Amino acid sequence: MINDLFFMNGYGLYVWSAFAFTLLSFISLFIVTKIQYTKEKNKFIVKFGTLNSERASFAKSQSINKEILSNTSII
Repeated sequence: MINDLFFMNGYGLYVWSAFAFTLLSFISLFIVTKIQYTKEKNKFIVKFGTLNSERASFAKSQSINKEILSNTSII
């Protein structure tokens, strides 16, 4: 019974290798995205870490920062 699950009438090698490739692709994409997010977050903190009112208004005016700043209630 368990062998039927693994072999799948001769298609098991194709099915399980495709499943493994997809799983590895998703994991690597997640890791790359997380690393890029961390880098961008750190760059943002360095640039706008301690915001005075002038820098806060400048950050709010930039369209790319609107999404980042919309999740924080400090500013």
